[in-house]
Formats: sequence, structure tokens, C-alpha cells
Amino acid sequence: MILISKYIVPKGYIGITIFPFVFLKSKQLKVNYILINHEKIHLRQQLELLVIPFYIFYGIEFLVRLIQYKNWRKGYRNISFERESYSNEFNLDYLKQRSFCAFLKYLRYHDI
Repeated sequence: MILISKYIVPKGYIGITIFPFVFLKSKQLKVNYILINHEKIHLRQQLELLVIPFYIFYGIEFLVRLIQYKNWRKGYRNISFERESYSNEFNLDYLKQRSFCAFLKYLRYHDI
């Protein structure tokens, strides 16, 4: 379910997924199919890891990447979940062909 809330979406971002919702900063973003696909990939990731473990894993990996890159944006972009989503957001059929826990192949060190 897609909801609009400029208050829930953190400053500097246009969308956030908190299972089972996708929050967008503005109503106009509902037709941004690339963004929606990116957020749907996160929904699948969250579902695969049974939601709560996803957030724990995401938080830990973010801290590791933040220490590794010493840069908030670069750390965020190199989280395996984000790397998978950004790498496949333009492929609108990605979720139809995506293998289970596909984010794992994005865990290895690789700069974005």
C-alpha cells in the first residue's frame, strides 16, 4: 500500500518502505514507476527476512558501511539491500525473475 507523508520520509529522501507500506514524500511520486519498483524490491526483502530481522540486518550493515566509507551517503548506497534495489530499479520485471534472498550477492565489497 502506498501512502503519502512528507513527515515519515526522512529529509533528503523521496520514499521509504516500512512493511507493509511504501511512504512517498508527495502525491506526484505515485507515477514514478522506477521509484515504486525500488521500494517494492525492499518490500520483498523485508518479507523474505520476516520484517524485524531485515531492519536489524539493515541497521548493522549500515553502521559497518558508515565506518567503512566514513560518509553517510556512500555508506547508505553500499548497503546490500540498497545495492540490489538501485541496480534493478529500472527493470520493472525484476521481481518476477528475482531469486530468493538475491540481496546476498550484493553483500560482497564493491563501491557504488
